[in-house]
Amino acid sequence: LSLLLHEHAAAGNADELAELMIRHVIPIYDFRARQKGYEVSAMKTLMNLTGQVGGKVRPPLPEVRESEIPILREMAEAWEALL
Repeated sequence: LSLLLHEHAAAGNADELAELMIRHVIPIYDFRARQKGYEVSAMKTLMNLTGQVGGKVRPPLPEVRESEIPILREMAEAWEALL
């Protein structure tokens, strides 16, 4: 995703860049802003959901709530087409 963002920015493809930002970047930043500590927790959970080793967060950071994991799973699935 980072490379694709860079390619569109470097090529001056503002519409494509904006579309990627709206669909993929802004939602994860919005999620990470839901609770203090989610900056780390959300990324670790996304790593775990995509088969990478994210592991668990260390206290005092909170784990992502079980009820919110489907939101991250949906984000990860949307990214699959780009990866």
